[in-house]
Amino acid sequence: MRKAKKATKKKAAPKRKVAKRKAAPKKKAVKKIRCAAKTKAGKRCKRFTNGKAKFCSLHKKR
Repeated sequence: MRKAKKATKKKAAPKRKVAKRKAAPKKKAVKKIRCAAKTKAGKRCKRFTNGKAKFCSLHKKR
């Protein structure tokens, strides 16, 4: 014969302390300036600059 198991209450696990996340530093908004270069077809380049330069990285003169 099998023995009957006694119903036992499970103890609640202790609550863990959650570390608060530090707020990430906000990035400064970068102006989206469109590249001033012209393509072979005569249209303006669709790429954007880094906000400081007049041309995108593809059209910068080295």
